[in-house]
Amino acid sequence: MSPTDDDDAVAESVLRYLAEHPRAMDTLEGIAEWWIAREQVRVSVTTLGRVVRRLTEVGVLEEIVGGDETRYRLKG
Repeated sequence: MSPTDDDDAVAESVLRYLAEHPRAMDTLEGIAEWWIAREQVRVSVTTLGRVVRRLTEVGVLEEIVGGDETRYRLKG
């Protein structure tokens, strides 16, 4: 990823955060910790969801549904 691509990705993260929290205001450190880190976690969870679904579909993991939660484990 080039510096320009990286800058664009960070700008998109900041703008998405501000779209959800239009009155937000913070320091550079706060923006990095709360706005950007939050966006990265969201993206990571989305990616993880795709990966876990794929591993379940191919039979590596099994899905255990109980109550409101779904858990995953190695299919045995």
